[in-house]
Amino acid sequence: MNNSQTGSNNELIVYAPIAGKIIPLDQVPDQAFAEGLLGKGVGIDPDLGEVTAPFDGVITALFPTNHALGISADSGLELLIHIGLNTVDLDGQFFRAFVKQGDRVTTGELLVTFDIPSIHQAGYSILSPVVVTNSADYSEVIPTTESLVELGAELLTIKK
Repeated sequence: MNNSQTGSNNELIVYAPIAGKIIPLDQVPDQAFAEGLLGKGVGIDPDLGEVTAPFDGVITALFPTNHALGISADSGLELLIHIGLNTVDLDGQFFRAFVKQGDRVTTGELLVTFDIPSIHQAGYSILSPVVVTNSADYSEVIPTTESLVELGAELLTIKK
């Protein structure tokens, strides 16, 4: 069974790729994310500078600056993990990728590390949106009710 699915064929689970405090997406101080223009999901205020695979899938996009990546599950679910806000301006400084575009990954695999203190010191927010970019393909994207998540905890439930 694909690790992005639960026992029910009608829902998919996205596991937390980042550990930290959950912030409702509409409270993320970036208009595109807050208005859901890039998809439904949540923001995570990280307390650990690691991004792990939220399900088994393929890295479909990895920005050259390593601050954001796209991953697709075998089920077709597409997820964008964007580390911080406006961090593209750091031009890759403080980010290290352990995967490349096209790589197949398994749930929990380390994808990217980032240096939280250095990003803060450079004046950037590390609040990280995690969104289902093909949200319109699903009936519901339901965030966890937890206020804090550890790596690998259930983050989003996706109803087909």
